[in-house]
Amino acid sequence: MNRPDKYKEIKEWIKEIFEEHQGRYGYRRITLELRNRGLKINHKTVRRLMNEMGLKCLVRMKKYRSYRGQVGNIALNMLERDFNASKPNEKWVTDVTEFHLHGEKLYLSSILDLYNGEIIAYNIESRPVYSLVSKMLDNAFDCLKEGDAPILHSDQGWHYQMKKYQHTLKERGIVQSMSRKGNCLDNVVMENFFGLLKSELLYLKEFESMEHFKHELENYIHYYNHKRIKAKLKGMSPVQYRTHTQIIA
Repeated sequence: MNRPDKYKEIKEWIKEIFEEHQGRYGYRRITLELRNRGLKINHKTVRRLMNEMGLKCLVRMKKYRSYRGQVGNIALNMLERDFNASKPNEKWVTDVTEFHLHGEKLYLSSILDLYNGEIIAYNIESRPVYSLVSKMLDNAFDCLKEGDAPILHSDQGWHYQMKKYQHTLKERGIVQSMSRKGNCLDNVVMENFFGLLKSELLYLKEFESMEHFKHELENYIHYYNHKRIKAKLKGMSPVQYRTHTQIIA
């Protein structure tokens, strides 16, 4: 108990960096800043020390856990982890994620087309009410052409169990599909998008307010769709790939 703390100086540096960036830096970016200052240290050690010091990044993004037990009808898993699609509007996946920033919350509901990974529709609101999903659906319907009947896959969240939601899909000829309870791999493509958004937006930018973050979030989704190239899309962005394949079809 009387031994000197060998991490005393490192803790002081961590605290200095944390306060300098007003709590916006998590352990990953603090590790990078420590390395920029010439200190080579493992990110796991930084995370442990920050936990000991009670320092926690103020920016948080996590999956919104909307499951509240069975409140409506559970659909079958029609997707069965087959994430390949041969054309646009054949297979869609959707989910909701939650952001914490400066004591406020924000929710993003989005639909991704498995054909090219494009976010075809999304909605952002400050509360996880049903309109978060219903307004997103209205935007997605604008993408449908005559004869389109996509599978729309989600988890078992309460939004997706509602009769109103299920009736809306049925009216538009959309086939509902749901993950098995507690199995995130059934909707891994949507989870991967949220993870990418986190690493390429939250970890790389600083936000003055929730309104500022919302603006940057909308900018990122546009960038992701129109400019961010993917090797699996032959070096094109999702929108470029969709446009290109429609021209040559």
